[in-house]
Amino acid sequence: MNRRLYNSLVTILSCSAALILFGCKDNHEWVAKVEQPKYLHNTMKAITDRIVFDIFSPPVASRIYTYTTVSAYEAGRFSDSTLVSLSGQLTGLGKLPQPETGKEYSFPLASVQAMYKTGRTLIFSEDVLQQYYDQMTQELKSSGIPDEVWDRSIAFGDSVSAAVLKWASKDNYKQSRSFPKYTISNDDYSWKPTPPAYMDAVEPHWNKIRPFAMDSAAQFKPVPPVPFSTDKNSDFYKYAREVFDIRNNISPEQKAIASFWDCNPFMMNVNGHVMFANKKISPGGHWINITAQVCRTQNSSTARSAEAYVRVAVSLADAFISCWDEKYRSKLIRPETYINQYIDPNWVPILQTPPFPEYTSGHSTISGSASVALTDLFGDNFAFSDSTETEFGLPVRSFTSFAQAADEASVSRLYGGIHYRPALNEGIANGRKIGRFIGDRIKTRK
Repeated sequence: MNRRLYNSLVTILSCSAALILFGCKDNHEWVAKVEQPKYLHNTMKAITDRIVFDIFSPPVASRIYTYTTVSAYEAGRFSDSTLVSLSGQLTGLGKLPQPETGKEYSFPLASVQAMYKTGRTLIFSEDVLQQYYDQMTQELKSSGIPDEVWDRSIAFGDSVSAAVLKWASKDNYKQSRSFPKYTISNDDYSWKPTPPAYMDAVEPHWNKIRPFAMDSAAQFKPVPPVPFSTDKNSDFYKYAREVFDIRNNISPEQKAIASFWDCNPFMMNVNGHVMFANKKISPGGHWINITAQVCRTQNSSTARSAEAYVRVAVSLADAFISCWDEKYRSKLIRPETYINQYIDPNWVPILQTPPFPEYTSGHSTISGSASVALTDLFGDNFAFSDSTETEFGLPVRSFTSFAQAADEASVSRLYGGIHYRPALNEGIANGRKIGRFIGDRIKTRK
């Protein structure tokens, strides 16, 4: 046997033995670098930052989160054999692109690409998101990933994103942009614009957006609000008086809770003829950020992180659709308007009243739904610390469970002076019903 052939056989046998004993080193050192879940989390945060900067309303933000996370999940689930497609489960979502058999992909990379591409399409400030993407891809390419794997994975992420965006285009969102504005009623009980900006009602036709898992916007219709009354012995007046009294005697802890869960992207500042907004994270964005923090502490893979994001996002989106359906059905007056007219004309709430009807509480509804989704994934009594608001100058708050966090988010609206108690109780109860319904209907694991 010639020496060259002999050396080749020795190399093959040595590698085979090493593969059996230790795993043969096959130039895939790039995998550990490229497939770190931090890239998915960082991309989600970059999209959230654009949502905040562009001042999307809370319902619209939930729509962006859902389509971006469906894209990320469907492109990345192939790296985890226990995960199944949402195709045929979410309303109107048909067959999605599949990877080529026998070809090598980095599905975590495809997941990040799909999230980015969908998010970039749905936000406004594309140039800033592009800057983030360019920096991220430069870092990823330096890992040594083969060009053919890179190109194939990026192309797969793009194809999934394109299919999801095509599905998104049929949800009635574009049509709703041209629907008529909300008409203000002159009766005593209906919502009126509130200070300081007296903004138009936000998304009065959101119940016409296609739900993701619910059968219809009205599927989880809550009980009607307490009948309006100015009689001091009526339940309605007593609930308004409770808001008034809490505001006037608020404790430091109650004020801290109200501020932590404010999440008002409509925080307007008015000085003479000058008006500008303090840009804050939306309620849905707060829960998406909680999801990211939990996934990081649990060392969840890219695929499992994408699963958590999409389950929470779908719960948020349908909860907003349900809640907004009721808001513009009952059209109930806000505490600030009622109290100024019937109790104290100089009273102001701790938080700025958002520009849409009172019943039910949006934050209560979506917090109830999101907390159920997270509990399904990570369990009851899951203790965690939430640093979402530190970038907005507020300290970390800690919770013993997702349910406790949701309860605190809900009552924050009473402390803040922007909701009556029934809107909280009905909102969070309804949100939890929605969350349980989605958990039963949508399956992400075999």
